Amino acid sequence: MRTPTFPRVLTNALVVALVLPFATSCNDEEPTVGVVKVVDAEGRPVQGATVKLFADPTFPLGDPNRLDQETVTDSDGAATFDYSDFYEQGQSGFAVLDILATKDTLLGEGIIKIVEEETSEEIVVLEPIE
Repeated sequence: MRTPTFPRVLTNALVVALVLPFATSCNDEEPTVGVVKVVDAEGRPVQGATVKLFADPTFPLGDPNRLDQETVTDSDGAATFDYSDFYEQGQSGFAVLDILATKDTLLGEGIIKIVEEETSEEIVVLEPIE
């Protein structure tokens, strides 16, 4: 006995519709981003501060300067660093970087752990240089 074509086509289309979204999303890579928020001693955002992220490894693997990035904070005091091009899917861990933020005679330092495929955030307080 022959199976009707329409139910078979409908079943195949339903299977494809259910499986396809999962098959294509398995390898989607999320952005690997670090955001440093710079504030003054009162906790107010500092616009126009220069923020540098850099590696300072005791035992460097490869060129430690490859992760160095510098930018200026926006009106919310945020400096955004995109490390998506440096991350490779499947690698374990990414980087712990030093933070140096300056504006005029103010200075702030810190450390940020950049986590793969996530937005990592850190706050740095600017204080007068003594």
